[in-house]
Amino acid sequence: MGLVQEIEKAYEKDELPSFSPGDTVDVHVRIVEGEKERVQVFSGTVIGRKGGGLNETFTVRRIVDGEGVERVFPLHSPKIAQIKVRRRGRVRRAKLYYLRERTGKGTRVKEMQGKSGAAGNDKPKKNAGKPG
Repeated sequence: MGLVQEIEKAYEKDELPSFSPGDTVDVHVRIVEGEKERVQVFSGTVIGRKGGGLNETFTVRRIVDGEGVERVFPLHSPKIAQIKVRRRGRVRRAKLYYLRERTGKGTRVKEMQGKSGAAGNDKPKKNAGKPG
C-alpha cells in the first residue's frame, strides 16, 4: 500500500451501508448556520456513483414542487452524518440519467425482490408445494 492510500485510509468512513443506483436513500447532512449545527435529511433516488476511495461520490435525485433537484455527495465527507437505505431498486444500468427526462409515474423504479427483508415479500408463491 502506498503512502497516499495509507493517509486516505484514516479519513475513510468505516460503517457505510451498501447501496447502488436505483435505491431510495435518506442522506442526513450536517448544516452549520451561524454557531448552530443541525441535521437536514435529503431523500431521493440514487442515480449514480462515481470515483473510488476517498474521492467517491454519489448523486441523489428527487422531485420538489414538480422540479427535479439533484445533489452530489462525497461518500466519505464528514458533513454526511448518516445514510439510510429506505428501498432497494432493481435497475439494469449503472447511471440512471434517463430519469431526468421522465416525469410522474415514469420515474418509478421497481423494487428489489429477495432476501433483503423488504416489507411485502412474505407472501408464499402461488404454486408452492405443487409438483411440476
